[in-house]
Amino acid sequence: MDESARVSALGGRSPALASDDVGTFFSNPAMLSLNARKKLSLSYLNHIGSVNAAWLSYARGLDSLTTAAIGIRYLGFGSFDRTDEQGSKSGTFNASDLSLTIGASRRFNEKIKYGANVHYLLSSIDGFHSSALIFDAGVFYTIESSSTTLGATIHHAGFVLSSFGMRNDVIPFDIRLGFTKKLAHVPLLLSISAYRLHRLGGGSEDESALSNALYHMIFGFEFLFSESFQVRFGYNHRRHDELQMKSRLDLAGYSVGTGIRLSRITVDYAFNSWSSLGGLHRFSVLTSL
Repeated sequence: MDESARVSALGGRSPALASDDVGTFFSNPAMLSLNARKKLSLSYLNHIGSVNAAWLSYARGLDSLTTAAIGIRYLGFGSFDRTDEQGSKSGTFNASDLSLTIGASRRFNEKIKYGANVHYLLSSIDGFHSSALIFDAGVFYTIESSSTTLGATIHHAGFVLSSFGMRNDVIPFDIRLGFTKKLAHVPLLLSISAYRLHRLGGGSEDESALSNALYHMIFGFEFLFSESFQVRFGYNHRRHDELQMKSRLDLAGYSVGTGIRLSRITVDYAFNSWSSLGGLHRFSVLTSL
């Protein structure tokens, strides 16, 4: 799931989107900046149906070159009826996912930073549990002369500690690349991300090479009206193709959002269309402590 409202509004999964938001370390641990120190980030997602999610993260400096962060992510699926084989109800049960993350980034030189995360994952369904220990690693490269950033990450390398039932759970390994550039004569930030690069393809067999390439790409546009106000748009082709339900003008996979900075508080909002199923509303708040 997208790591913040800003990332979500720009289409999701951006390992090169520089920000003071400590929550960016979920996207790329190397993006933890010196400006993220002593900042608290809180994000809330109102998902489809009764599904809700929340993210909380905080960063501190370890030395002049190293920034560390801790984060908690929670996903609640709501309440379900418990029934027997005949369909008779016998109470209710809940299901949820929880992730505890510790990460750090270190500056190698003026242009390059590198970092890593370790996650402990716990999934619960009624009285049953599954857990895993996984790792992320990333690098982040800045070209200040051209207002360009590049990022590369490996996500979810690790192992399952315990599974539901007899079948081993599968960890969703991912390799991502990202590129952002602030245009010289237009107040616009362009973001392009590529993901699932370890498993190319994804469309139907009769899809063109271009369409299959788009299955791994996300495009985002951030209009920088001022340091205190931004408007964002994003497009995720995979989400559009997998979620669209209308033959014409289906906005599945498209996203919009805005960011507002008020003194020491930054508030971001994102809306992601899920076609006829509805839309996802997400809010993020960043503040200094």
